[in-house]
This record gives sequence, C-alpha cells and structure tokens, in this order.
Amino acid sequence: MLLTVEGLCVNYGRIEALRDISFEVPEGSVVTLVGANGAGKTTTLKTVSGLRGVRAGKVVFAGEDITHLPAHRRVERGVSQAPEGRGIFPGMTVRENLEMGAYVRKDRKTAAYREDTERVLTLFPRLQERIGQSAGTLSGGEQQMLAIGRGLMARPRLLLLDEPSMGLAPKLIQQIFSIVTEINQQGTTVLLVEQNAAQALKRADHAHIMETGEIVRSGTGAELAGDDAVKAAYLGGDI
Repeated sequence: MLLTVEGLCVNYGRIEALRDISFEVPEGSVVTLVGANGAGKTTTLKTVSGLRGVRAGKVVFAGEDITHLPAHRRVERGVSQAPEGRGIFPGMTVRENLEMGAYVRKDRKTAAYREDTERVLTLFPRLQERIGQSAGTLSGGEQQMLAIGRGLMARPRLLLLDEPSMGLAPKLIQQIFSIVTEINQQGTTVLLVEQNAAQALKRADHAHIMETGEIVRSGTGAELAGDDAVKAAYLGGDI
C-alpha cells in the first residue's frame, strides 16, 4: 500500500476538522475524496502533505511513518501537491514556476530532469507556448495546468490534487480530468479532492464520501456513482 491514513484527527484550535478518518491509497490507483465545502477534504490533503499537524492518528507512506515528517521531507520521499486555488508564483515565469516544483531534486543538470520537463510540456502544450510568460498573466485554466505541472516536476510517486476543476469552464474541466487520467496511466498515483463528484467518481478506482470531518461512505468509483443516495446528494440524481 502506497499511502495509509489511520485514525486521523486534526484540529483548528478547538474546532475538530477531522475525526478518526482512515483510508488507503494503493500504488498506481486514483483515489478521490468527495464532499461539500467544509467536509474536511482539503484539511486531509494538507495533513498528508505535512502542512497540518495531527492531534491523533498516523500517516504512513511507502511503509514509513511520516506523521511528523516536515513537508519538504515528504516531497523528497515522493509526495507532491497541486494546492487548492492553484498557488502559483504569479511574478515568476512559467519556466521558473516549473523549476520551483523541482527544488528538492539534485539532478537538475541530467537527462532525467530534462525528460520530466518535456513530459510536463507535452501534457500541457499551452505551457510550452507561454514558457517565458509571467504566471500571473495566464488564464485560470492555464494556471491550473501550471500548478499540476509544477507538482509533477518533483517526480512524485503520489500526486495530491486539491479541487483541480475549481472555477474552470466545462470544456476545461473535461480537459483537466483527462490529463489527470493520463498522468495516472503514466505511473503516478493520484489522491484527488473534488466537489465535481461526477468527474471524480468517473475516474476513481476508490472513492470516499466526506461529511463534517468524517468518512461516511466508501467504495469503488463505479459503486458510489451508481448509489442512489450519492446520486441524490452529489450528482443531481444522475451521472
């Protein structure tokens, strides 16, 4: 198992954001966390990536307990994130943003680094066209592509994606999710947080429904997409 989250409890002050959640992410899979705003999805990703401390529970990655490992050390282990709201560096160029994604790598002058850069630019041709452009001048969809591309530059085993479709037009949403599928098919495991349940469940091997800091339902993506209660709550009655 690539990632195991066990009995995780996280607080914001006195507010309990996560209550005893547990799930696994098999290597090579796409696992999605689906739920409304405030369900705890982003907090879960921040905790896995090392940006939030835990009150109880543990996070195990590739057999190693990383619960108290600093975030940058987790990137070195192979955990990378494209955060909610994109989080790009607007005053830096596209190329510089991609280089920042590889800041923990010590092989920047090697063929492997050049191959990874080429991989990102092949996945996102728009970034190639705008390689010298300031990231802050990109469209919302292009900024999302850059955030994902930057995450890939760390050469992760596990890529954490937080609301990649947020604020995008329907056509771009379809494109982004197709790229997520392609990234997974190329060998990167994906843990995806999404409010767009229809798109997320369509592509997920395993899925978990979150409500107010707890996992209330789990199954394969297909199982949850076909569940009447899930359809009514998250899919508008259909998928």
